[in-house]
Amino acid sequence: MKSLKHIYIVISMLIIASMASCELENIPDPNNADQNSIETNATLSDIQLLVNGTEDLMRSEMGFYYDVLGIIGREYYFFTNSDPRYTGEILGKAESSLDTRGFYGTRPYAARYRTIKNANILITAVENTPESLSDTDKNGLFGFAKTVQAYSFLLVLNMQYQNGIRMDVSDPENLGPFIDYTTALANISNLLDDANTNLTTAGSSFVFTMSNLPGNPSDFSKFNRAIKARVELYRGNNAAVLTALTNSSMDLAGNLDNGPSHFYSLAGNDKVNPMYRVPDQSEALVAHPSFITDAQAGDNRINKTTIRTSTAVLDGLSGDFDLTIYSGFEDPIPIIRNEELILMYAEANIGTNNAEAINAIDIIRTAHGLSAYAGGTTDAELIDELLYNRRYSLIGEAHRWIDMRRFGRLNQLPLDRVGDDVWEQFPRPAAEGE
Repeated sequence: MKSLKHIYIVISMLIIASMASCELENIPDPNNADQNSIETNATLSDIQLLVNGTEDLMRSEMGFYYDVLGIIGREYYFFTNSDPRYTGEILGKAESSLDTRGFYGTRPYAARYRTIKNANILITAVENTPESLSDTDKNGLFGFAKTVQAYSFLLVLNMQYQNGIRMDVSDPENLGPFIDYTTALANISNLLDDANTNLTTAGSSFVFTMSNLPGNPSDFSKFNRAIKARVELYRGNNAAVLTALTNSSMDLAGNLDNGPSHFYSLAGNDKVNPMYRVPDQSEALVAHPSFITDAQAGDNRINKTTIRTSTAVLDGLSGDFDLTIYSGFEDPIPIIRNEELILMYAEANIGTNNAEAINAIDIIRTAHGLSAYAGGTTDAELIDELLYNRRYSLIGEAHRWIDMRRFGRLNQLPLDRVGDDVWEQFPRPAAEGE
């Protein structure tokens, strides 16, 4: 692990063979590419590869991000005899601490900044390209790059929390300071707005293609607004959440799974879904027992788990159900789904329009085999109901730990062994101080 100043930024082109139809033999070796040439004399093919490389880097090390947030949030365990840290340090086992050099924190941290850097290279390349790109074409590329950067910054911030993050990283030799959580969220929100301004002046089509991200400026703007809604939710700006959702792809009557995703496949040098594990094995994602016992009768979201033939046991922990959200190595991993957007809509209405919040909650409840909500209608009672539905709808999507933290409820997450603890944040990587 290197500090950001010393991370080698790879313009990920090798993996693009299965994602783009460009001829690779005329492209420089991506591990030894002349970055200056790319930034000052990029062809349209170079720009396309930079887009593909940026999209590829978005999904890099995502398995670590989802796993560690899911484990700390007591959504599931990762049982493996190859590394005791998954059931030790990450679960706050007695006398343990999170390692500033631990792979579970440093690898997703570095991967997100590689994505951000690759997007910076793309922005510079577009600014300087000798190709006859119109301002409309360039705005589409800028809107894509900045949206990806904002999303990547947010994932880093979710892990670092009150440690803050660096956002001025355009010059690896002259990095900006760490900024606090509140300021970082505000800056991410502003970056999304800047990107959306580009997208709304990008015409009706992109001059580039992608795999699983929205393929035109209008739809990509809706993706941008969905991430904006998530950021504003974290900021507690409910009015801004509702405004962003109005301009997103949220559809109260739509398929709950609709939304952009990370692409995976078994082809060539491509990446496979890192969250898929063959069920009923000794190495497994084991659903936290409370996910089973806390489920309301008839809630079909329990079907995201599968009963094992025998109880999984490791390090004083046990479980009878595997987490089986994915069915194979080629399944895409969602970035943000319509179901989350509807739940954000419900949350943003609590306190000002509780009847509408209940209507949104009922869309989720009835879609999953439950009757309409018949509980109390105070703000506090609706927050409880909201968090229940976010827990069951979004399991495995790295939200539970963040939700409990932002509502001051980390102490309500179950502790399975004497001495276990729930971490509030990951430590800043040691290499940042080197």
